Amino acid sequence: MFPIGDDNSDIKIVPFVNYLFIGVNVLVFVLLQQLGTSESFTYAWSLVPQEVTTGVDLSGVQVVRDSMGNSAEIRHYSTPLSVYFNFISSMFMHGSIGHIVGNMLFLFVFGDNLENLMGHIRFAAFYIVCGIAAALAQVAMDTSSVIPMLGASGAISGVLGGYILLFPQRQVRAVIFNFLTTVPAFVALGIWIVYQIVLGALTPAGTGGVAYAAHIGGFIAGLALVKVFTIGRRV
Repeated sequence: MFPIGDDNSDIKIVPFVNYLFIGVNVLVFVLLQQLGTSESFTYAWSLVPQEVTTGVDLSGVQVVRDSMGNSAEIRHYSTPLSVYFNFISSMFMHGSIGHIVGNMLFLFVFGDNLENLMGHIRFAAFYIVCGIAAALAQVAMDTSSVIPMLGASGAISGVLGGYILLFPQRQVRAVIFNFLTTVPAFVALGIWIVYQIVLGALTPAGTGGVAYAAHIGGFIAGLALVKVFTIGRRV
């Protein structure tokens, strides 16, 4: 499911925090990650589950083995700050151009509606908290994993969780199963989260790739927290 747009007729503020998050993600990917080619920066600032659970910063070559017995090597670089700071830094980095384009598209379509309702400061806090919750969910799936985690997907999943709860009937233009159509948000985002759950269940822990647990964890965090962050606002 790829969103194209939604109904923004009720937006009354400029969602500059949403734009800021998009801009920071793009600048980090282009300037610091050098379009994903800077391995030293990317691996130093990514979040590693084993570093989180042990508090020990890994460096050098680490061997990763999957459930089939296949092995691969990952070179880790020392983290300049605390390994726990990478909860924040990792959510502003991406693994490829396709990764960042897809994430920023979702954030552009759905983030402005929540910011309009919550206000700038609350939306910023909501986004960061959902991102941290998503990362914790992924860490919990494999606490000894040395595979780096990065991407805004977890935080954006929180935005999607909040959106589907607050705006379930809002019309969303999206490409679904190769068809461009307009459907209520609960249909579009319902398809998306079911897809995450199914693929997450089919993907063995510790195999790398897409962090489905982070997507699901972020979505649940968004559902659980959005009412807290909209206290006193007209919903």
